[in-house]
Amino acid sequence: MLEEISISGLGVIDKAGAEFHEGLTVLTGETGAGKTMVVTSLHLLSGARADAGRVRTGQSRAVVEGRFRITGTEAAEVLDSSGAELDDDGTVIAVRTVNADGRSRAHLGGRSVPVGLLGQFTSGQLAIHGQNDQLRLLRAEHQRDALDRFAADAVTKPLKAYREARDRWVTLADQLRERQANSREIAQEADRLRFGLDEIDKVAPQAREDEEIAMTVRRLGDLETVRAAAAAALVAVTGADPNHDGQLGGSVLDGLGVARTSVSTINDETLRGLLPRIEEALNVVGDIGEELSGFLSGLPADAAELEQLLQRQSELKSLVRKYAPDIDGVIAWADAARSRLTEIGDSSESLEDLSARVTAARDDVGVAAGKLTKVRVKAAKSLATKVSSELTGLAMGDAQLEVIVTPDPATDNDRRSLEIAGRQVHAGPDGTDRVEFGLVAHAGAPVRPIAKSASGGELSRVMLALEVVLAGPGGGSTMVFDEVDAGVGGRAAVEIGRRLARLAQAHQVIVVTHLPQVAAFADNHLLIGKQTSAGSKSARGASVTSSVAVLDREERVAELARMLAGLGDSDTGRAHAEELLGTAEQEKAAF
Repeated sequence: MLEEISISGLGVIDKAGAEFHEGLTVLTGETGAGKTMVVTSLHLLSGARADAGRVRTGQSRAVVEGRFRITGTEAAEVLDSSGAELDDDGTVIAVRTVNADGRSRAHLGGRSVPVGLLGQFTSGQLAIHGQNDQLRLLRAEHQRDALDRFAADAVTKPLKAYREARDRWVTLADQLRERQANSREIAQEADRLRFGLDEIDKVAPQAREDEEIAMTVRRLGDLETVRAAAAAALVAVTGADPNHDGQLGGSVLDGLGVARTSVSTINDETLRGLLPRIEEALNVVGDIGEELSGFLSGLPADAAELEQLLQRQSELKSLVRKYAPDIDGVIAWADAARSRLTEIGDSSESLEDLSARVTAARDDVGVAAGKLTKVRVKAAKSLATKVSSELTGLAMGDAQLEVIVTPDPATDNDRRSLEIAGRQVHAGPDGTDRVEFGLVAHAGAPVRPIAKSASGGELSRVMLALEVVLAGPGGGSTMVFDEVDAGVGGRAAVEIGRRLARLAQAHQVIVVTHLPQVAAFADNHLLIGKQTSAGSKSARGASVTSSVAVLDREERVAELARMLAGLGDSDTGRAHAEELLGTAEQEKAAF
């Protein structure tokens, strides 16, 4: 519940505040006094877009502060998540600041919060209804939203199931469309991959083969020089001449053998201590000799092998030019190509499987849509009955509201079209239903869409009746109506006042009105006053300042007289206002 509001620097309001109580509170005042600014301030607290043009001329910022006594677990969760703190009396303060440069800030319970979070909190506390809401009521999607609000929990589960089924269908259908559109490109890609794999498989490269061949080629390019060097080294180490049979002598091995024999025959500890090291040297030199011998035996006898290696090197270089910087990269490309071919698979077979899955998913959407429609049709009958009952109480005679649920026909080339009961319908994110509010003006009259049949006053009353039904019997929330009585008068105005008073028994109701018949039913009456700065009202530079005052009964009589015919100071006007107020008080006492 909204307990208090403080406004500064907003439009014509320099600084004003007001306390709100349970029941029906009306705000009245002359045109231009600033009644709309009060509603604007509540919109700002609800997270509405900040408009720097609303900041009062000469002020650096506009500030709106509201004190709420919270209701509902959702509001408590928002407060808890934001770290907001309650005051000692259990209320919480919400603040919205709009600077003249357009920047906006929000605070909740003493904590700075995003504007969206402030709106999330106040949306559960305030329900604001104005003439823009009446215009939205003319749009089909808002009529469907109203029906779903009325259906509440009954529609939640089937709507969720429908959306999940539709999401699966849309995802698969988009994949199929993409695959079909790209089938030629996929086929061409597969051909390119197969060609490349065939070429690579024919060469059959081995890991690091290009590096090893390059090294061997460099060696064979100077074959005789390499052979002579290796032979000379072998002779020096072992004494064996690879070009002749037998030993030449004078080798390192021979010398180490002589050293071992000489030392081993002398009985001297120092010399004999060298034997292990001599044995180790013999082993090392022997190993070197074997490696040199193996190297020489591995060298080709002629240049024929070099030609073969150069041919192989050319084949590998051809692969490297096409597929990767080196042979290891070529092998990796081939592995990736095989994986991609496996992924692509048989194109026709894959498309058939995907197409079957799309068909099954579309059928699931149709089933889910049918269940959702069934719930809406049932809820539509109940909503129409309850709103029609409210219209009777709002002086609309035999007028009846019809809530019509029909299939939403698909347009040509509709990508989200599916067949239900032999008809092509559009499967939108909220279902396949088109919901339309129709009005039967009187008994025997045809049903006509409210957008084409309802006058401004009738539309106001339909909107009020709808909101009353949607509000339900549960109390605690604050409902704000901004000139919901526009376009009506006489008996209809009295009925609107009476219905708002009844609604205020379960909800806090705040109404901006020009009608004395509505204001007479108020439990609390606030007057938005208007003062003009020094000088005539027409003087250039003159400014208007608004104030908010709580009226007692005598002041209410004077204000009602003014609203009736501008006769606030006449005995006739006061007598008429007194009668109107007394009648309203008697009716309220009988509730």
